[in-house]
Amino acid sequence: MIQGRKTLIFLGALDIFSTLIVFNLLAWARGLTISGSLILAPLLLPAFLLCLGIYLIDGYEPRTDMTSVAYVSQHGIALITGLGLTLLLTYAIIPGGYSLQSSRIVISLSFLSLIPITLGYRGLLQGRRAVRNRQRYFLFAGSPESCRSFKAECTRNGMSQGVLYATIEEPSGESLPAATASIPPSAGLLDLLRLHAGQIDAIILRETSHELPPEISQKLVDLHFSGVPTYTLELFHEVYWRKIPLYRVNQTWLFQEGFPIAREPVFARLKRLSDILFAVVGLVAFAPLYPFIAAAIWLNDRGPILFRQTRVGKNRVPFELIKFRTMRADADAYPYTRANDDRVTAVGRWLRTTRLDEVPQLWNVLVGEMSLIGPRAEWTRLVEEYEINIPCYHFRHLIKPGITGWAQVNYPYGAGIEDTLRKLEYDLYYIRYFSFVLDASIVLKTVQIMLFGKGR
Repeated sequence: MIQGRKTLIFLGALDIFSTLIVFNLLAWARGLTISGSLILAPLLLPAFLLCLGIYLIDGYEPRTDMTSVAYVSQHGIALITGLGLTLLLTYAIIPGGYSLQSSRIVISLSFLSLIPITLGYRGLLQGRRAVRNRQRYFLFAGSPESCRSFKAECTRNGMSQGVLYATIEEPSGESLPAATASIPPSAGLLDLLRLHAGQIDAIILRETSHELPPEISQKLVDLHFSGVPTYTLELFHEVYWRKIPLYRVNQTWLFQEGFPIAREPVFARLKRLSDILFAVVGLVAFAPLYPFIAAAIWLNDRGPILFRQTRVGKNRVPFELIKFRTMRADADAYPYTRANDDRVTAVGRWLRTTRLDEVPQLWNVLVGEMSLIGPRAEWTRLVEEYEINIPCYHFRHLIKPGITGWAQVNYPYGAGIEDTLRKLEYDLYYIRYFSFVLDASIVLKTVQIMLFGKGR
């Protein structure tokens, strides 16, 4: 927690300072300022938009891999979005006399220059953190089997810290995970804390009905206030990976939480208004492409232009989803798209890569069957199977399905029960922690996926 605040303050200050320097240097080069004078107050707007965009893509989170291709592309998109909003507000909203109105070139070049600059010092920070994390650990206390699962999840999520296994009670004789075999089976939590003092990033406790021994409880409290947090395993999933672990979900779980998006009318109404606005804008903006897309689909195999399929919506109400058809008209009904699927036409492959096949779903949004953001709308045939095999799968139908969503931007295309389980964890997180800030983050991540053609 303390590390996270330090990272936010440090990088935030660097971003604001960089904005101040870059804008003033380019303004001076364009002859818009005299020597010795600085533009200050007018830069509050671009600095705010820059910091907001970076915040939405987790650019101030110490756990974010800021050298990954995905993050670098999201970072560029966030700053280009900030550039667009700055130009819009500067020239269409703010009245005359605002000093930045003197040059669009200065605004544009400043934001574009800030992309490599802000990525540069994040890369240096990431390099130092990578070296540091090679000697850092998560200390896990629970059963050996739950520790194995936790370590596998850390690997899937690219965590660089090692995982140490600790016992709180007397060891039961169960074998330890192979990766932690160097730690004696009898190593207690306090022993490991002493052995690795200063190297523990977090302590994770598997939920149990047993109370902690007083000595351990007091030690964890002391460490928490000194900057080494203790999490339950459920809370660790939510804080680090922003998903709900399914082992904690049961039929009464829904009634223990707030779920503002499902229960508060104000959230639902505001979300509906934004859906209508953006659906109308999207349908109009893409309208010039419709004749060309329709002609390309028809000429490819003389089949129907649109694909229609019954999907499950809010409160399990079925509806007919429409998309531009991307598969052969005579394709088999296998429910998942395979890698290099020969059912996908040449035109369909391009439509899927650009995500243009999704555009007709804006009509589903406009008429209220879908939302722009929410869990993926699944085929009724698959939902019937999932509800038999996955307890509490129906919770995802508390809200309208979306064209994009938290699961879609965090987990690759899935085919099967196991992938559906993983995606459900992200869907439940979105339902539980919905906010318009989270929606904005999903939008930026979706743009990155569209531009780089990920998925099937």
